[in-house]
Amino acid sequence: MKFNLSPSQIIALGFLGIILFGTVILLLPVSSAAKSGISIVDAIFTSTSAVCVTGLVVLDTPNDLSLFGQAAVLFLIQLGGLGYMTSATILSIVVGKKVGLKERLVLQEALNVLSVEGLIRFTKGVLKVTILFESIGAVILSIRFAADMEPGRAVYFGIFHAVSAFNNAGFSLFSNNLIDYRGDIVVNIVITTLIITGGIGFLVISDIYKYMQRSVLRVSTHTKMAILFTVVLIVSGTIFILSFEYFNPNTLYPESMKTKLLTAYFQSVTSRTAGFNTLDISMMQSSTLLLFIMLMFIGASPGGTGGGIKTTTFGIMMVALWSSVRGNTDVVVFERRLSHEAVARAYLIAAMGVIVITVATLLLLVEEKANYLHTLFEAASAFGTVGLSVGDSGVRSLSALFSDMGKLTIAFTMYIGRIGPLTMGMAVVKRAGAVNVRYPEGKVLIG
Repeated sequence: MKFNLSPSQIIALGFLGIILFGTVILLLPVSSAAKSGISIVDAIFTSTSAVCVTGLVVLDTPNDLSLFGQAAVLFLIQLGGLGYMTSATILSIVVGKKVGLKERLVLQEALNVLSVEGLIRFTKGVLKVTILFESIGAVILSIRFAADMEPGRAVYFGIFHAVSAFNNAGFSLFSNNLIDYRGDIVVNIVITTLIITGGIGFLVISDIYKYMQRSVLRVSTHTKMAILFTVVLIVSGTIFILSFEYFNPNTLYPESMKTKLLTAYFQSVTSRTAGFNTLDISMMQSSTLLLFIMLMFIGASPGGTGGGIKTTTFGIMMVALWSSVRGNTDVVVFERRLSHEAVARAYLIAAMGVIVITVATLLLLVEEKANYLHTLFEAASAFGTVGLSVGDSGVRSLSALFSDMGKLTIAFTMYIGRIGPLTMGMAVVKRAGAVNVRYPEGKVLIG
C-alpha cells in the first residue's frame, strides 16, 4: 500500500517518529541514573522536550539521567534543532543518495524557504553554520568551565551547553540551570550569542553572508524584518525586565548594576526561545511573567531553531495594524508591499497559536487545578518551545508536579509548537481544491 503524504504530514510524522525513537532510548535501563529507571510518561515528555528543543524538564537532568541518558538527550536536541528533513537530507548526501523532487519540496517547507532552487547547497550551509558556531561556543565555554571543574568534565559541559544554546533548547547540566553564572560575562555573552544565531534563522545568516561577500546588492525584506524585530524585542524586553525586577529582593535588587543589566539582557534573549535562566523564575513579579508569556508567544524567526509564531509574523501583524489605522490599503515595509496572503497567513498563525495555548491552559486547569498564571506560563512556554517554568525553584519544571495526563498535554503542546500550528492543521485537515465559484458579497457589522 502506497501512502501519498503531503509535505506537512511527512514533517509531522517525521518529528513524531524521532520522539518515539527518543522515548525508547530513554526507557533503556542504561539511560537512568537510578535502578528504578524512568517512567514511560517521563520518557515521552523528556524526548518531546529534547526533540522539540524546548527544555521543560520533569527530571533533574544531571542527577536523574546517566551519562548515556544525557548524551541521548543531546543527540535528540541536535536532531530536533536541525529538523527531521534537514537531518534526513544531510544523511542522504553523506551516503551518496540522490534527493528527489518530493524530498526537496518537503525540505523547502521544513526550512521555511521560498524556493527549491539551490536547496541542497543551502542545506549543506546549514550544517556548516551549525558545526562552526557550536564548535566555537563549545571551546569558549569549555575553557571557562575548566576554572570550576576538572578539564574532561569542563569539555563535556562546554559541548552540551553550546549545542543546547545554539538549538535554543535550554537543557542544562547544572541542576539550577545557569543561576550560578548570573554575573559571568563570558557565559552570558556566549550563550546569548548562540541563542540569537540559532534563532534568527539560517536564511538570514545566508543572506548576510552573501551580502558581505558582495554576491547580492541588498539583503531581503525578510532578513531586514527578522533582524529589526529581533533587536526591538531584545532591547524592549531588557528594559521591561530591568524595570519590573529592579526592586525585587528575590531577583535583581541585591545585584550590582552591571549584573542587573547583564541578567535582564540574558533573560530577554532566552525568554523568547531558549529557556536558560540566571534568575529563579518562580520568584519573579507577575508583571514579568506576563511579559515573558508575550515574548514566548512571539518566539524566534522562521527557519531558526526556536518556536513561537515567529518574529516576522509579529512584525507583519504590527505593520498591517499600523497601515489599517492610517487607512492604507497596502501594507508596506522597507519600501516593499506585502501580499494580502502574507498578512492573512500571519494573523492565521497567531490566532491558531492563541487557540492552542488557550485549550492547553483550560485542560491543565481542569486536570491539575493549579495557579492560573503559572499554568498559562507553562502552556505558553511549551507552545513557544522555550522551557522557562515557575516550578521547583529552577530544578524541574512545573510540569513535574502535574499528573500523567497533564504532562502529556504539555508534551503535545510542545509538539505542535515545534512543527507549527499551521503545519499541524494542514497535516490533519484535507485542503479544499480550487473553487471557481465566487459568491455575492455579504455585509457583517464589525466592532
